[in-house]
Amino acid sequence: MSFRSVSLLACALACALAAPLAFAAPPPPATPPVVHNDPQYVKLPPERVKETIENYKRWLDEAESRDAAPALVTAIIVDDKVVYERAIGFANAKTKEPATPETVFRLASLSKAFATGLTAVLVRDGFLSWDTKLVDVLPYFKLKDMQAAQQATVRDILGQRLGLPRNTYDAMLEADAPYEELVRKLDEVNLSCKVGACYGYQNVAFSMIGDVVYAQTGDYFFRQVERRIFTPLGMTTASYGRDALESSKSWARPHRGGPHNWIPYEPNDAYYRVAPAAGVNASLRDMEQWLIAQMGGRPDVLPAQVLEVLHAPEVSTPGEERSLPWRRSRVSDAHYALGWRVFRYGNEDLVYHAGAVSGYRTMIGFFPKYHAGVVSMWNGAGPMPAGLMPMVFDSLIGLPHVDWAGVEGPVHAAAPAPKAKAKTKAKAAPTKKAATKKKKKP
Repeated sequence: MSFRSVSLLACALACALAAPLAFAAPPPPATPPVVHNDPQYVKLPPERVKETIENYKRWLDEAESRDAAPALVTAIIVDDKVVYERAIGFANAKTKEPATPETVFRLASLSKAFATGLTAVLVRDGFLSWDTKLVDVLPYFKLKDMQAAQQATVRDILGQRLGLPRNTYDAMLEADAPYEELVRKLDEVNLSCKVGACYGYQNVAFSMIGDVVYAQTGDYFFRQVERRIFTPLGMTTASYGRDALESSKSWARPHRGGPHNWIPYEPNDAYYRVAPAAGVNASLRDMEQWLIAQMGGRPDVLPAQVLEVLHAPEVSTPGEERSLPWRRSRVSDAHYALGWRVFRYGNEDLVYHAGAVSGYRTMIGFFPKYHAGVVSMWNGAGPMPAGLMPMVFDSLIGLPHVDWAGVEGPVHAAAPAPKAKAKTKAKAAPTKKAATKKKKKP
């Protein structure tokens, strides 16, 4: 699959590393702390699933009638099966090309879970450890506090706890600064906390995992994802980069404007330059397979032991509990894991992430206890689709109905969910990780 540009930094690393070392597996890494998912799988009542699907059909009908997005594709998965799938609207509002489950969208930050998933597989196969130090494999890596830089690990960048201020250098990336330049300037940034001690969401720094993968395998990051994730999962339209997006048989154009006046425009390249953080393109059919795998349905690709590590809470993110009406009412505990957010939603654990890049929005979430989840993608900035997913969540787990999307009228608040003690906190490993969870967002 094509990729618009290959990292010059990765090429420099290639020259710096001896070929035999690039492909030789290091000694088995230390076993990382593991937080186990709830071992007791509970089957959702079939009548509740059926009712949820009927409700969702009705809500989507209303969203379509209101032209809430140029195109919206979505699916519900229960017990490793797609129980509902739908595509509405247009991949291109100007040409009236219809969106289908095979239409390719940009995933934005949903891409991060592919980077962490690949890393977990490489850890399992002995190429690196979660505790591999960045200074040991990336010659360019520096922070303003070099003592802190000496301690920074793969887990720290993927768990969004490198100590940098939130979204460091994103504005410069959007202004067309090269990724290679930005990662070399990290030593100019004042740290918000010690490495590992607080949450700070990153795109540029997160994408150093691509250089780590190259250094440890001798192969480009996106090729490793294709070989170890996309291909075995049957994600046949998934890819990295703008060239691959635009060469897809059907792809969703980004749109600006609003209902009944959506205007397509050219995709922006900026976040394709940080491919591990935001470079994946995929269709709904691809994402159905990805969601099944994340819920444990493809242990041949992502075994249970791998998923336990990926979904383990790493650092507290209390701001995520208050950012939207549905979160203020439903979410009583929030953490960042490895490329995923872990919420206490009502009285259930929810593994979740959202993504946004110019002209595209994405959401994915699932309840590990029930093996039930939802994925949605749309190609405009309309707010209504974002409220539909928590409505499906509420219906699936039997919470009172609230019209979070405003498809039945203005969005209104609900009573807060019971403040039950979050299982995620009880499960956290009693080491450096546990200490980080008491820190507040900078």
